[in-house]
Amino acid sequence: MTIDPIPMVFITVGLLFDLLGCIGLVRLPDVYNRAQAATKCVTLGTCLVLIGVAAQFGVSALGIKALLCMIFVLFTSPVGAHAIVRGAYRSGVKMWGGSVVDAYADVAASEQEKS
Repeated sequence: MTIDPIPMVFITVGLLFDLLGCIGLVRLPDVYNRAQAATKCVTLGTCLVLIGVAAQFGVSALGIKALLCMIFVLFTSPVGAHAIVRGAYRSGVKMWGGSVVDAYADVAASEQEKS
């Protein structure tokens, strides 16, 4: 079986996004920035790879499974990253010193006042 060029482009671009996300996980300074790299780059990269696989195999068992996996990744990766980051923030993990804005500080303060 030969690989068509369009699915190969999707797979290649997806692998590049996955690589950039992995580099971000290693190089970024704190858990909040790392979670963003994992959520944005790796989710997009994995979905592009799965779209390429689905385009290559069409309406077959493998193509349908690739699309189902893509839907699963789209829902679970952002939710998991949000839970990890929220737990880290609530447990007192400090942001990197170069961070400019703490947009969650007001929400966290009001939640602590309620409880």
